[in-house]
Amino acid sequence: MPTRGRHIGLKGLQVESCRLSFHLYPETFNMKLGFLIYGSLDTLSGGYMYDRMLVDYLRQQGDTVEIISLPWRNYASHLTDNFTFALPHGLDILIQDELNHPSLIGANRRPHPYPIVSLVHHLRCSELRPKWQNDLYRVVEKKYLQSVDGFIFNSETTRGVVRGLLAGNHLPEVVAFPPTDRFGEAISEEEIIERAKRKELNILFLGNVIERKGLITLLQALTQLTTANYRLNIVGGLTAEPEYVTSIQTYIANNDLSSFVFLHGALNNQPLVEQLESAHVLVVPSSYEGFGIVYLEGMGFGLPAIGTTAGAAGEVIEEGVTGFLIQPGDAQGLADRLKVLNEKRDLLLQMSLAARSRYLRQPTWKETAGRIREFLRSFL
Repeated sequence: MPTRGRHIGLKGLQVESCRLSFHLYPETFNMKLGFLIYGSLDTLSGGYMYDRMLVDYLRQQGDTVEIISLPWRNYASHLTDNFTFALPHGLDILIQDELNHPSLIGANRRPHPYPIVSLVHHLRCSELRPKWQNDLYRVVEKKYLQSVDGFIFNSETTRGVVRGLLAGNHLPEVVAFPPTDRFGEAISEEEIIERAKRKELNILFLGNVIERKGLITLLQALTQLTTANYRLNIVGGLTAEPEYVTSIQTYIANNDLSSFVFLHGALNNQPLVEQLESAHVLVVPSSYEGFGIVYLEGMGFGLPAIGTTAGAAGEVIEEGVTGFLIQPGDAQGLADRLKVLNEKRDLLLQMSLAARSRYLRQPTWKETAGRIREFLRSFL
């Protein structure tokens, strides 16, 4: 009998069955896991960083993790995978990044001898787009979510959205916040105090240059300010949405922003650390974030964060304390807040120190990943 029948088919026996199975294995039992993604695990984004660091952690614990990669294509082409793709054999558990949902419904619904756990960063149907498109994505994502045996969520917001879509059909789940301590210890309060004295307000946008991240809103805000005292560094990949990048470059040129707005492309390691150390404030006004790893990473460098009210940014950013939350697309509101931070350096310093304190309260990735591993072991 396939695992789906053993673990979730008999609701009255679900918890007891998992509990008995788990205790049959010693603490040193290592798992053979599959991890299914689109493209490369080395892709630079918050979601892929989460996936990559989870894989690294599981391997460090002695588990075998096989990466199963499907090629990036458009959404319609991904749906055709349902006619051809079959799940791999010989695993204890298969973890699927929910991003792959359009490719996996057919394979998941066929009998398989192990549990399938979906790692959900955020749902595609939660993003800002025309209603008819999201209605279509919602139908497809719901069918996918109904085809798995459990969930790893990156935020309480994401869990709430999925629970709402499944209308009370609760499966085993764990909320495991993303890794935010990859840069090590937070910078010192003394460094933050010295940085706040610099005349020019150094703004950092950190994220792939795609429409959802809201860079155009930030550029529109800058056109409403006296720009002599501002600098914007844009750090993020430029290849995901080439037409959007071209529109951004055109906007910068047409609005005479090129003297203080700089596109750096994707950076990692020390070059990225240098950008974080020199910035005063992190601004990523996304139309939707499933969590927003970047906000907490910035707080480790004492950066107040400006995000939006859409999605889970509010789980990280406390309005007026560690940053600000604006409505998606509210360029005027963003301009007003940047002006306040530039003119009231005592407030900037206060929020910078509060941001550092918020970062220090976040659980370490080792603690979070350990919870994920125990959750996975509970299926065996």
